[in-house]
Amino acid sequence: MAALRHCGVTVRSDNAAMLDRFAIPLLRPALNALAGPLVRQGVSANAITWLGFGLGVLAASCVALQAFGLALALLLASRLCDALDGAVARATQTTAAGAFLDIALDFVFYALMVLGFALADPARNALPAAVLLTAFVGTGSSFLAFAVMAAQRGLHSAQYPQKSFYFLGGLTEATETLAVLAAMCIWPAHFVPLAWGFAALCAITWVSRIAAGWRLLGEPAPGPEATHE
Repeated sequence: MAALRHCGVTVRSDNAAMLDRFAIPLLRPALNALAGPLVRQGVSANAITWLGFGLGVLAASCVALQAFGLALALLLASRLCDALDGAVARATQTTAAGAFLDIALDFVFYALMVLGFALADPARNALPAAVLLTAFVGTGSSFLAFAVMAAQRGLHSAQYPQKSFYFLGGLTEATETLAVLAAMCIWPAHFVPLAWGFAALCAITWVSRIAAGWRLLGEPAPGPEATHE
């Protein structure tokens, strides 16, 4: 369960990320060790973010060309950069602009990978890819919308204090998404069931985030006369 601090009051939330909560503490010492030499060489976190995104675009291109082995290698390199930029930022100076860039490019990268599989075999993969992209929109929009409203309310995540924004978890976070994209590269013939299955998990995440966000933001249940802009 994650904890919220609002005006000095701690609130508990059961919508914490699944694998991320275990992966982050395990990887942090190695990432900090790798970040040290980069910081000493003057490599910026934003440069690493852009490098990771560039490698991700290449990975998606390789998927579209059905070069799945190379796509897997580029995917893993891209996500290593995605983890390293945060370690470098924490060792130097975290900025709102850097956090914005990181998450904006991440969402595009995930979509490009799925698009790559649709292009690799349109007749077979296009429909499940479209459903998975729709599911990504649901998880991404609920994640970002809550982060905006949490910032306005002064909510902070005690479980993820290193994050530059409120991190509302769910079943499908970065670790799970990386795992399923890697599995798709390793077993491209099984893209269809993997896409349908992960889309279902994303749908559960979306529903849980809507419920958790509504509860944590303290909004009353809408009545028959409620209006929305």
